[in-house]
Amino acid sequence: MSKRSLPDVRSFLFPGRDNGNGGDRRPTVEPNRRGDKSTADPRAEQGNAPASRGPNTAGNGSAGANVPEASNSPASTSTNAAQPNEEKLNQLLARINSLSSNPAKGEAPAGIMASGSSAVSPSATPTGNRQAINAAQTQQPSGNAQALSEPAKPSATGGVHSSSNPATSAAAIPTAEEWAETTFVPREPQSFAEAGLTESAVEELLVKFLMARGDASGRDAAMQVKLPFALINDLLQRMKREQLVYFRGASEMNDYVYQLTEFGRERAKRLIDHCTYFGAAPVPLNQYIASVKAQTIQNQHPTREDLEFAFSDLLINTHMFDRLGPAINSGRGLFLYGFPGNGKTSIAERVTAAFGKYIWIPRAISLDGHVMRLFDPMNHVEAPLESGGGLIDQYKVDKRWIRVNRPTIVAGGELTMENLEVTYNAVTGISEAPLQLKSNCGTLVIDDFGRQRMRTDELLNRWIVPLEKRYDFLNMSNGKKIQVPFDQLIVFSTNLEPKDLVDDAFLRRIPYKIEVPNPTEPEFRELFKIMCTVLSIAHDEQAITYLIETHYKPVERPFRCCQPRDLLLQVRNFCKYKKLKVELKPEYFDYAVENYFAVMG
Repeated sequence: MSKRSLPDVRSFLFPGRDNGNGGDRRPTVEPNRRGDKSTADPRAEQGNAPASRGPNTAGNGSAGANVPEASNSPASTSTNAAQPNEEKLNQLLARINSLSSNPAKGEAPAGIMASGSSAVSPSATPTGNRQAINAAQTQQPSGNAQALSEPAKPSATGGVHSSSNPATSAAAIPTAEEWAETTFVPREPQSFAEAGLTESAVEELLVKFLMARGDASGRDAAMQVKLPFALINDLLQRMKREQLVYFRGASEMNDYVYQLTEFGRERAKRLIDHCTYFGAAPVPLNQYIASVKAQTIQNQHPTREDLEFAFSDLLINTHMFDRLGPAINSGRGLFLYGFPGNGKTSIAERVTAAFGKYIWIPRAISLDGHVMRLFDPMNHVEAPLESGGGLIDQYKVDKRWIRVNRPTIVAGGELTMENLEVTYNAVTGISEAPLQLKSNCGTLVIDDFGRQRMRTDELLNRWIVPLEKRYDFLNMSNGKKIQVPFDQLIVFSTNLEPKDLVDDAFLRRIPYKIEVPNPTEPEFRELFKIMCTVLSIAHDEQAITYLIETHYKPVERPFRCCQPRDLLLQVRNFCKYKKLKVELKPEYFDYAVENYFAVMG
């Protein structure tokens, strides 16, 4: 395990000392002016160029010729005016050396690492189990936080686990609470090979970006493609030598503003005709597959406490908890059926919260030169890490990945077969991931099952094998078929009987069929109490009794879970229109029932 060579910090704090390296010999490089092939510092034309304040590197020694040399021996140090700063200087050196540790490459796919100590492994401690998380935090408060700044060691199984580094400052790394909800963290790549990219692929993104932007600094380009500036800076320098770009001007922090040459513009036009994408550099498919395996819901085993937390805003009885718990633990799929208005969709949408809060997904995936976008703002809720506000990135994560809440994607009657396949845009040359791929490590809800525009048997035939094997095959626009993970809890919500929709072969692959029944009268009254609190309406038990005895029991009208909310909204809107105090009265309920049940009966 080796560390990146670091400049001596003394050269920054004490510019007059060269620390034995013969002065500051860094060659100066400035932007080329159009028509001028010289790369000399333009400040040198005005006289003596100022000495560089950057790290000491080998060079011709011209920049530091007039700088008096100083010895690093103890005797010379004791006579230096900066003697009181030596202790702080040594602490700063130790901190920077610990932050710049270069992890050893294990057998896991490049750019992937596990965030967590051996005391909290993904297989032993599910992220959805809050008790296990709390216990892990108590036993090892900084275990997960150390993973991003400590050297990594390859494990026997091919994964990467962190080792301890007591020299690392706790203030410079994330706390254990930051990583308590995830067992996978993508680390920042140190090379294009580690990122699973080629220089030519990144070069294409930069050329198209500069074509659209006009000009940009090196750091802006690195931010656009979500790769470290050190890698992008070297690549831009090579592109300048190949006359694809030139220096438009200088930028801050030893950076330059780049612009395409005519040769570069011609190449950008050819590339844009093939594909217009110039966003974050895509992640290879094998790294994405490894991430799904590390964050799979198959390793999550929610308990009763986890379910109570996930359904805390719903009224769920004990019997329903006992039926939902094993179904969610299976991670395979379930049918929720029953009368409309009893909360099937609400239950399905909250199942994901029992599996843990966050996962990491790539913004885009690379498939043999093709780009497929995975992150979808319509279906994914971003959960960014808090910024430290400093120049040093304390998290050291691969910015091509984005942390999101575990996805819950709901597809209703608008679902078609095209939504389940890779969508290729022939104009932009960009592919869009299907719904099942976007919902990996989360929940996919097929609402109103049986009322889709596609036939029921088409949907079942499309998923009958993935539900069994836990992987899917997708057809690409170039004719290639790829295998991808099928790792989500599929919830079919329907008002119809499952046996009337599907055959026995498919029902066998959905092992859990749970009926969501009508609420009992005590539960119905309890729902009124809950919704009165939510809507800020004073609860009146006598008015509720009048409603049940007058408008429900005489006509044998069944209770529904949605009715307390809907009727209270009718009462509130009526009172606001009449400029009356919002309260529960029998005559207000008479008006609400007349409107609400006019057609339904």
